[in-house]
Formats: sequence, structure tokens, C-alpha cells
Amino acid sequence: MFATAAGLLSAASWWMLQRSVDETEYHDLQERVEDVQLLLAHKDPNQSIENLKAGFDSIYSIKDDGKWLQVKDQDGNWIYRSKRMSAENPELPDPERIPAQGLIMEFHQGSRYVRALAYPIKAAGRLYSVQTGLALNKSMALLSKFRTSLLLLTPVMIVLAALGGHLMSRKALRPVALLAAEARKITDRNLDKRLPVLTAKDEISHLSETLNQMLGRIDKAFASVRAFTGNASHELRTPIALLRTEIEVALIRPRTPAEYRETLSRLRDETVRMTRLVENLLSIARADAGAETHSRVPVDPRTLIEQVRDTWELPMERALIEFRIEMEPGDLTLLGDPAGISRLLSILLENAIKYTPPGGSVTLSASQSAEQVRLSVHDTGIGISAGDLPRIFDRFYRGAKPDTEATRGSGLGLALGKWIAERHGTQLIVESETGRGSCFSFSLARAAPASEVGVLCGSGA
Repeated sequence: MFATAAGLLSAASWWMLQRSVDETEYHDLQERVEDVQLLLAHKDPNQSIENLKAGFDSIYSIKDDGKWLQVKDQDGNWIYRSKRMSAENPELPDPERIPAQGLIMEFHQGSRYVRALAYPIKAAGRLYSVQTGLALNKSMALLSKFRTSLLLLTPVMIVLAALGGHLMSRKALRPVALLAAEARKITDRNLDKRLPVLTAKDEISHLSETLNQMLGRIDKAFASVRAFTGNASHELRTPIALLRTEIEVALIRPRTPAEYRETLSRLRDETVRMTRLVENLLSIARADAGAETHSRVPVDPRTLIEQVRDTWELPMERALIEFRIEMEPGDLTLLGDPAGISRLLSILLENAIKYTPPGGSVTLSASQSAEQVRLSVHDTGIGISAGDLPRIFDRFYRGAKPDTEATRGSGLGLALGKWIAERHGTQLIVESETGRGSCFSFSLARAAPASEVGVLCGSGA
């Protein structure tokens, strides 16, 4: 690039100087023609050709301008011819045949290189052809010297520019090399390390800040994966150990059928809990990987709530909890994923039955506003403490009961419920106070009227 730029600059400089010299020489020749025209204009138009010749001889025979000069009138009579023009004898056309801007010609005369201009002029009512010339030796020497200087200076400038560019690029890219060296030191074991940020607010500092932000996201993702893996292995280890313990105790000695049934019942309950845990773990993993399918279609919440009630009515009855359904009249059709909404409601109901003591109540309700349908689960359980409330949606987090007894759960339900709500473009809102129960709710967009449902289903699909 430096070589190309230097070459183009040299060529442009040479062209501009040559053009300037040519224009200067052309103007000089024009001025000499104008001198002849001025002289002819002051002559008497009625004087004879001989007197006119004598007048030009007396003026131009001793002037430098007369070295290359010849003048001819419109009748072909020579008014003046210098000795050098006579020796070269260049053709001088009649005035009518010469262009208005003049006619340029060049010729050699001995060691001189001459440029001549033939020009038509009009003076005292008559037309004349004037041809004057000047030697180009000085101009050619100037151009030759300039060309030689360019040929010598251009390579020197290219070398200097290359050296300067190399040094500047090394200095400019040194921070990039430093960033690359520091980045190579960062592994999965020290993701908390950050790249240095230069004080100068330039592209390099912006790159450092961007990479540090990316490292922060990667560090957070790795920490989440490590925590997920550790917590998942811990959660799976407990039920598997319990299953193994129950089986080993049952095999120590022969037992009665009732004892075996009791053991199998505990094993069944533990396998159900472990199955639910594994399903939640897989759902969370698919959610993180973006593999969970999700489609929004018109959903009738009445049918959905009836299905949910059929599933949870018996567990509520066994837990001695009153289970109520409250739905406002009117069209409650909403847009959402039926499987996702059903799972979210089941998560909220499972959470409610877990923290509501016998004799309490759980209410599943549906209400509507102008543009949304609100689904909520309200219980009269132990509530959530102010310290636990900000963390209840964290994975594997389980708040303790007031008597410090640990809850039997994986701590994944509400985290999965929050993700389902976010996939529907809404938020899972919780209102709770210790000892006065909790209320979890979320709102979904209403579907179009029944006459437009088919159109919405087609567009949603």
C-alpha cells in the first residue's frame, strides 16, 4: 500500500509539473503572438508590403523574440521570417486554415528542441498567420532533473514508510498481543480472571471490555452448570441411597406380607419422587439447551382447570386440604401452550399442598380483564419468609419450614415454573406473608373471539 501510494504520488507530481510547464510555454507563445498583433494594429493599413517588412526587420532582427518568428498575410505575402525559421522552413498555413486556439508543432534544430505555435490574428482589417517558437531545453532539463529526483526519492520514501508503518503497527498491535497472551491463560478453572482494559478509550479498550463481558457470561454459565451438576448428583444420590437401604433392610431377614407391602409402598413413593426429580432435571436441561417445544394456540382454561382438578383432587383430599375452583363467567379463552400451562399449574398446586397444613385450603382461580386472563393458586399455608422470598425461583433452593424441618423437594419446581411463564411472555408473581399463606399468579393474553379462533390457530401454527 505504501509503495502504491508513493508511486501514484510520484506519477501525479510528474504529470502536474509537466502540465504546468506546458501551460506556461503556451501562454508565453500566445503573448509573443499578441505582441505581433499589437504591432500590426499600430501600422498604417495603406503602407506597402516593403515598408511593413522593413519595419518588422528593424524591430525583430535584434530581439530575442525574433529567433523563431514568421508572419504571413492573408494574400500569402511574407511580412517577416527570422533566420532560424528560414533555416528550418516549417509550414505556416493561411489564416483561414489555422484553428482559433492555434496549431502546435515541435521540431529539432541542432541541439535545440523547439515548440512553435501558429496562430491566426486580425489587425487593421486584415488577417495574418503568425508562428512563433521557443526552445524547450530549459524546461526539459527541469523535468529531467525532477524525474531523476523522483526516481531516487520514491524508493527511499517507500523504505522509510515501510519501516515507520512496521514500527507503528507493532506499537498499535502490542495491546492485541497482550490480550491474546492473557486470553490464552484463561481456562475453565480460572474463568473469574479478566483481561486488562487500557485507559485509552479506543477500539482495543472496547474489545477488552467486550471480551470481559463475554467471559463474565461464560463464567456465570459454567458456575450454573457446576451448581446444577453438583445439586443434581446430590439430589439423585439421596433417593438412590434410600432405595438401596430399604431393599437391603428388607433382605436381612424374612418378613410378613404386610411388612413387604409397607416396604414396597415406601419404595414406590421414593421412585415417584425420583421420577419427578428426573423429569424436572431433564426439563431444565432442555430449557437451557432451547430444545423445549412451545406453541401458542387458543386454550379454554375451563377445560384445562377441570383436567387439573381431576389430577389433584385426590391428593388434596388425602392431605386433608380443601380444594376450591373459582372461575369468572364469560369467555376466558387465552393464548398459550396447553401442556405448558397445565404443568405450571401442577407445579404451583404441588408447591401449595406441600406448604399447607391439614385443615387448610387451596384455591385455583381464573379471572379476566380487558386483554388478559389471570390464573392464580392461593393457599392458606405457612407462607414464605421475607428472607426466602427473593430466592424461591433459584434452582435447588428450598426454604425451611418455621420449625427448621427441611422440605422434601428438589427445589426445581418454581424455577421450571418461572421458565414456563417467561416462555409465554409473562411473569410468575408471588404474594406471600409468613403464617398467612401464599398466592402465585400469572396473566396470559386473551384469544380472539370464537369467530376468529380458526384464523388465529392457523397463524399460530
